[in-house]
Amino acid sequence: MNPALWVSKTGLDAQQTNIATISNNLANASTVGFKKSRAVFED
Repeated sequence: MNPALWVSKTGLDAQQTNIATISNNLANASTVGFKKSRAVFED
C-alpha cells in the first residue's frame, strides 16, 4: 500500500476508535457504577 495512504488509513482508524470511546462514555454516563474509558495512542 502507498505509504501516504497507509498513514491516512491509520489516522482515520485512530480517530474512529477515539469517537467510539467518547460515544460509549456519553451513552453510559448516567449508568450506576460505570467507569469511563480512555483511548490511548502510541507512536
